[in-house]
Amino acid sequence: MKKFNTTGTCYPNKHYMVDISNQVNKAVDLIKDNTYFCINRGRQFGKTTTINVLKKELENQGYAVFSLSFEGLDESNFETVDNVCATFLRIMNIQITRNKVTNISQKSIDFLSEYQNITTYDSIKLQNLVYQLCADNPNVVVIIDEVDQASNSDSFVKFLGFFRSLYLKRDEDPTFQSIILAGVYDVKNLKLKMRPNEEHQYNSPWNIAVSFKADMSLPVVGIAKMLNEYKLDTNQDFDENYIAQIIHDWTSGYPYLVSRICQLIDTEKYGWNNDGIIEAVKYILNDRDDLLFKDMMKKISDFPKLRQILYSMLYAGNLIGYNPNEPNLDLGFMFNFLKNVNRKVEVFCRLFETRIYNLFIEQENLSELYCQGGRDKNSFIKDGDLDVKRIMEKFAIHFHDIYGEKNERFVEAEGRKFFMLYLRPIINGIGNYYVESQTRDYTRTDIIIDYKSKQYIIELKIWNGEEYNRKGEIQLSEYLDYYHLNEGYMLSFCFNKNKTIGPKTVEINNKILHEVIV
Repeated sequence: MKKFNTTGTCYPNKHYMVDISNQVNKAVDLIKDNTYFCINRGRQFGKTTTINVLKKELENQGYAVFSLSFEGLDESNFETVDNVCATFLRIMNIQITRNKVTNISQKSIDFLSEYQNITTYDSIKLQNLVYQLCADNPNVVVIIDEVDQASNSDSFVKFLGFFRSLYLKRDEDPTFQSIILAGVYDVKNLKLKMRPNEEHQYNSPWNIAVSFKADMSLPVVGIAKMLNEYKLDTNQDFDENYIAQIIHDWTSGYPYLVSRICQLIDTEKYGWNNDGIIEAVKYILNDRDDLLFKDMMKKISDFPKLRQILYSMLYAGNLIGYNPNEPNLDLGFMFNFLKNVNRKVEVFCRLFETRIYNLFIEQENLSELYCQGGRDKNSFIKDGDLDVKRIMEKFAIHFHDIYGEKNERFVEAEGRKFFMLYLRPIINGIGNYYVESQTRDYTRTDIIIDYKSKQYIIELKIWNGEEYNRKGEIQLSEYLDYYHLNEGYMLSFCFNKNKTIGPKTVEINNKILHEVIV
């Protein structure tokens, strides 16, 4: 019976998979055009699975495919150009001896086997091999997965320059039909990783490559079809379209995260409903051994300017426009931490955003508000439910006591951070929260709390007068309709010197709104 897989390559006969034929077909079209390209996506974004399906499709169409991988190779393989050539040829020979390459002549197999006995390699020998191989087999495609293993090597960059020279003379001498490089770092950023402070870090030996623009995130309809197959196999009854939409809301179709949520629901028996998804999400957010998120935390630490961008977007609500010339944004897109939505920069998905929020909060968890939230925690449970109104009231008191005399501009820019610092220890371990990205800007943020199968909507905003507040109340009441809730909450940060802090309750459009001014 098939399973949901989150480790290594997915195989259609063994694992539940979303149909990825669209992106595979786009890769095939590029190869038919004799183009070289890179498949650069974030960690666990389905690159290797795509390559595996692509290889089979190309073989069915008569191509000879050398699907190579640098995974597990140590730095000695890339110390010199000759070492890189030797590594490349050795892996090609392994593919031949293991019968991994089809649609190739026996003459070429014999020719390649002769290279196994050569003790020294260089680019001249490699050039001769490419010429002989491609003269006899015109449809040879080379795929190199996990090129990041060589990304600290100047020799690998020069190695790519060698293939670039062959490509530019392809009308004179036969060469590979296509070379595909797959990894997280794209080639123009290899030098950025090796020499981050150099001025000309984007000069690329691989400027012959075209962009692979296929959307590799998983669509709602594809997730639903996968769930329908699972449902039929297991004789279960649930609405696969509804579940697919909620999973997509959390993941934006990030392949690993989609599979991980499904895997957890299946193995932990959480249930194929919204509560089951929330339990799976909670598990993922609290799993400190998850390799995807460990890698994310490391990259945020390694690239402090990228961290500043994330901090500014999430905590201060600053809107950042898409700028293709900003290298730190480029890093965020390359790692798939960020995405371009109508020329505005957003965190790729809700799960990433919540995990990054938690990271920032944990780094400040000794703050007075965080500690106070932990001390107040037990006073906010009423008949098993979360008393959000009481949370806001107590927060307003603590906030005023701690920050009442602080610089107003400082507080205004980070008001939401202070509330989330207070909130996190209160719901930690039992509930979860996330920020609704569609409503987040400098003046407004909606926080959705999931706590024991119930949802609570809190609008955080800057006070800009009674008229603006009235519009906010109407907006919130309409937002509650979307979530089928009758009760909502508003927390307003007011910086007028003569303000009146405290709670009030109003009714708007048959909705009860509990409001607190800080």
